[in-house]
Amino acid sequence: MAKLSKKSVFICQNCGTSHIKWQGKCNGCGEWGTLVEELVNPKEVKSGPVLIAGKKSKPLKLTEIEVTHEDRWHIPDLELNRVLGNGLVPGAAILLGGEPGIGKSTLLLQLALQFADKKILYVSGEESAAQIKMRADRIPHDNPKLFIAAEVNLSQIIQSVQEIEPDILIVDSIQTIFSDLLDSAPGSVSQVRECAARLVRLAKETPLPVFLIGHITKEGSIAGPKVLEHMVDTVLTFEGDRHNSYRLVRTAKNRFGSTMEIGIYEMMGNGLREVSNPSEIFLSSGTESFSGISIATTMEGMRPLLIETQALVSSMAYGNPQRSATGFDLRRLNMLLAVLEKRCGFNLSKHDVFINITGGLKVEDPAVDLALVCAIISSLHDLNVPPRTAFAAEVGLSGEIRAVNRLEPRIAEAEKLGFKQIFVSSNQVSGLGKNFKDIAVKGVSKLEEVFRSVFSE
Repeated sequence: MAKLSKKSVFICQNCGTSHIKWQGKCNGCGEWGTLVEELVNPKEVKSGPVLIAGKKSKPLKLTEIEVTHEDRWHIPDLELNRVLGNGLVPGAAILLGGEPGIGKSTLLLQLALQFADKKILYVSGEESAAQIKMRADRIPHDNPKLFIAAEVNLSQIIQSVQEIEPDILIVDSIQTIFSDLLDSAPGSVSQVRECAARLVRLAKETPLPVFLIGHITKEGSIAGPKVLEHMVDTVLTFEGDRHNSYRLVRTAKNRFGSTMEIGIYEMMGNGLREVSNPSEIFLSSGTESFSGISIATTMEGMRPLLIETQALVSSMAYGNPQRSATGFDLRRLNMLLAVLEKRCGFNLSKHDVFINITGGLKVEDPAVDLALVCAIISSLHDLNVPPRTAFAAEVGLSGEIRAVNRLEPRIAEAEKLGFKQIFVSSNQVSGLGKNFKDIAVKGVSKLEEVFRSVFSE
């Protein structure tokens, strides 16, 4: 019998498109220099995927399908519990991506230690068992049912799952796992696709919740083929600044819940601390007020936050005025400055303007406009914004104060934190369904009204 020859193909590491020969540009995604040669066995390709549990599915009529409502598992980590949709669904495949060193492994190891009533298998392809033990000793939790496996072979991982029969499987990371069925190197498009597909099938057939940690590219997307994100049920992104201790978990995709929730953590020496009241971390604790500072209300997912906006307006030092924004869109800042000059008569063309959103947060919510404008005028004329004053409105090109979405949660958050007044669009005051007793809701329609009310004292 003739020996089967192995076929060489060139696969794009960005989108997974196959090419019969090498070329500089991928025909699928248009990227340059992403084609890598991989060897494929024709026999293995023709045989197709192998079922893990050996079960065959039979087509059923829609009326014959019985729906069973399985209870979600309540996660001890309340922030992650909220992001996943108030619990963990059995059989769910969850992909967690983030930059190197941001804390992805720490987050899931801490979750495994907190889940003391569940048997968990933690598979690491990047660290040894001793290194994981050293990290676990720093976390103030203990799970006697936690099993650690330093393994990169997919068949060995599946065998460990069949022997231990865990309640939850954590794989760190999917780019380090390889399958014996393919000759390509770990981390290649074909290996990531095949390993993720078999682990997802394992999650659906068992049913076993599977957490997959994924690396990201320099563009910020999860490394590997885009089909990886389509195969899993939930895609989470772990974000944060290395120079800041706060981390955000965002939901990019969730088949079992909302994609509007976020979780907030603080990185500490003994792990990640859940931040139950995120507004306090973005507000200064000092009691003394300064010019150029105002408080804005924003929405991060479904959670209202109060953030501190800072502005510094100084005389122009060079030929052209400088415009700098940290955590805010620079083009929108230029638009707001043009509105202040054209509609309100403030001369800002001979001043440098610097904007900062405290806490390392990046905001795109237009409801921050009014607070930012007041901070700029406060710094320009060295006037303080009255204490315990918040803003929640968008500024239009004609200087009008426009309405924003989800106003009532913003006002309720400001009231909870002890603010005494909040400026909103006059179009939304009459439509408020709740009466706020401890905070005065002031409706304004033009910027001139805001400046008279805020800086008249």
